[in-house]
Amino acid sequence: MGPRHLVATVLVEPGTVEDLELRVMTDDLWLWPVRSAPVVVDGARLESQVRRRMVEQRRGEWDDAAGWTPAWVGFGPAWHEFGPHGDVRPPGPLPWAAHQRLWAALDEFGSLVRYRRRLNGIPTVATAIWPGLYLR
Repeated sequence: MGPRHLVATVLVEPGTVEDLELRVMTDDLWLWPVRSAPVVVDGARLESQVRRRMVEQRRGEWDDAAGWTPAWVGFGPAWHEFGPHGDVRPPGPLPWAAHQRLWAALDEFGSLVRYRRRLNGIPTVATAIWPGLYLR
């Protein structure tokens, strides 16, 4: 597996996506709806799979979120060190302060955002149509 960017996978009530995006930007966190994320080849299919997996894992607890928007919230440049070409070269684990800011921002939206407190990795390698997560 190649380089990965750590993200939280969340379900967001569709009318709240833009507000959440603006809020997380204040902490140098980035939000990508799964459907339109540049690292995704088939956005509609992956969006459906992610939403279904998240809702079904909660066994009825999140059934009201079955039509919500799955998104990834990742960490911007302030949380990483950069290599000579603008690529991420973390000096070690992501700082706990980054985790705290992420969870606090998501908690502010209460029942309009559903998530598990864990991070996953999405690809960061540049392709012909995707220049990588970080550009300088």
